[in-house]
This record gives sequence, structure tokens and C-alpha cells, in this order.
Amino acid sequence: MGFDNSVLSDRKKLILRAIVEAHIKLGEPVGSKYLMQEAKIPYSSATIRNEMAELEELGYLDKPHTSAGRIPSELGYRFYVDTLVNQYDTKKREASELKKMLSVKMSEIDKILDNATKVASAMTNYTALSLRPRPSSITIKKYEAVYLDTRSYLIVMIAQGTESVKTKKVNVTFDITPEEISALSKVLNLNLSGVNVDGINIHLMMSMNSQLNELIGLDMQLSEELVSATVKSIYETMNELGSEIKFEGVNRLLEYPEYKNLDKLQKMISTIENKEDIIKAVSTIDQSDDDTKIFIGSENMVKIMDDSTLIYKNLKLNGKTIGAIGIIGPCRMDYSKVLSTIDQLSEEINKLSDIGSLPSAKTEEDDYE
Repeated sequence: MGFDNSVLSDRKKLILRAIVEAHIKLGEPVGSKYLMQEAKIPYSSATIRNEMAELEELGYLDKPHTSAGRIPSELGYRFYVDTLVNQYDTKKREASELKKMLSVKMSEIDKILDNATKVASAMTNYTALSLRPRPSSITIKKYEAVYLDTRSYLIVMIAQGTESVKTKKVNVTFDITPEEISALSKVLNLNLSGVNVDGINIHLMMSMNSQLNELIGLDMQLSEELVSATVKSIYETMNELGSEIKFEGVNRLLEYPEYKNLDKLQKMISTIENKEDIIKAVSTIDQSDDDTKIFIGSENMVKIMDDSTLIYKNLKLNGKTIGAIGIIGPCRMDYSKVLSTIDQLSEEINKLSDIGSLPSAKTEEDDYE
């Protein structure tokens, strides 16, 4: 999400930044007195209160009922992350420790990711996760498309080898019939049974379009939309089937008041232990994308994380994505430190190939996309 910097005056930006950083540090509502005395905001108390009231009206701040102070809203955090956050100044001791923890001789991708996850959790004091990409060998042995109603159908997939069954509901914006979905089952098994993700290309999809047209006379445009929606869902499922996710520092959630509610904490831990919802959420991120992704509060696909932040970045070695690293914590996360830590981890992992930490011959890396 991009913000127009002209929306807020420099004074409002200064006050918003101070409130966000104070709330990250204290975990409490921030008042004008604190901003004057501790944050050294060079304006009168009345001026600061007026600006805070306007920031609240604009949606950047919230006011808890029991306090005269303000806390950042999701919009306030998003504006801070996108336009105001300063680069964290990594201390020499921290940088040295990070390099030391990563500099062991490693020749397997999962060890690199395991180490990076431990480092990320230790350096930031939040829960960290790593995701290993799916093997390109994942295939579906059998497909079944089940008609639900005029705008939705279910794809049932049996994975090759594991025999695990996955289902995916697909919603479309046009009317469909049971006959069309029955024909789709035949076309899927004819073209995609035993085919891995790399084998699904535009030529195969065009062939599926033509077959649907021949079988039931489906309009080519509708056929293209039906095939496209189906293949997208199959691709996501293959991603989930092959992905492996690991967590480090789940107990660190207990250190933050946002997770003191026992019921919410239990649901959060259950979501982490189950893994499927989080894998599904992060698997939708393009593996070739180098940018760090930040999901704040309700931006998360996983509902139980609606007052948490997930920061996520793909990791590359020799120009190839080997997995991803993520940090989960409260919305009042120390964004500056977390972003800096993830960037440093990414840089250090990129350097591993330069110092010969990995063998030049074929390794497990070649089995992953």
C-alpha cells in the first residue's frame, strides 16, 4: 500500500512517529505529556493534543476508553512502516553474533533455513518461521470436480505417493452447470494427472480449453476462465502439499501483553501447531518476489492473527529461491529492528556461496524451485 506523503503535515508525521515508537517500547497509550518530556516534541501540550485529535479523526490513531492517551491504529502502523520507519542501527556486537550464528559450514538447504529461523527469533525476540519451497516432483494422481452451485465447485485431489486428499473450493463469476463440471473432471485427469507444477504451461491450458469446447460446446471465453480458475487452485494446493514450515521461539509470544488472553493464545498456538492455515497464507506469495512483505492486523489471511503482524521475505542463494523467513509478533512490533534483521539474514545467506560454504556440485538445492 502506498501513501501520499502530502496527506499529513510534517508536524503530524513527527507526532505519529513518536507515538508509534513510544507504544512499541511501552505497550501503553501515549499522551501529550510523554511526547513533550520524553520524545522531546517541540510543541505545546495543547498543539500536540489538537494534532493527536486530528490524527484520530483521520484514522491513524485510536483512543482506548480508559485513557486520555492514544495508540496507533492499523492505518497508523501501515503509514509508519511505509513512510516513516528509520533503518535500525545494528550494533557491532549484534552484527558479529548474527554472522557467527550463520557461519557454520552448511551444505543442506533445511540447515540454512533452520539456522536462519533461530537467528531471527533470537535477534528480534519474536516468533520466527521458515518455509521450505515445495519440491517440483509433487504431482496429483487423480482429480474429481464436484458441482456445488451455479457459481462454485469443489476440486478433490489425491496426491501421488502420499495418497493424501486435498480439497479446494473454487468460486467463479459466471454461471456453471453440473455437466460442465463433470467434463472438467475428465479434462483434468486427461491432462494434469501425474504432471508437476513445472509441466503446467499455457500450451497445456489451451489444450484443456479446446477439449472442454469439444466435449460440451462450452464458449471459449468461459472455458478459459474455468480452466484458469481451476489451475490457479491446483497450483496453490501443490504449493501447500510440498511446503514445509518450521517455527522458532513460539514461547516468546508469552512476553507480550497482546497474547495474555488465554483463549486467544491457545488459538494462536493451535494455528501454529496445525501449520496449514499459515502455509496456505504464505504460499500465495510469489516465490520470485525479492521484496519484504508486511501484513499488519486484518491484512493477514489467518483470522486469529488479526492483531498480529507477519513480516516475510524470500531467501535466495546463487540467485535461486531456497525458502523464506518470517517473523510473527504483535502489531506494535519493533519494525525497524525486524526489517533490518531480515535484510541482514538475506544478505549473509547470499554471501554463503561466495565463501564456499556450499559445494559447487549438485546438491539438494537442485530439487527445489
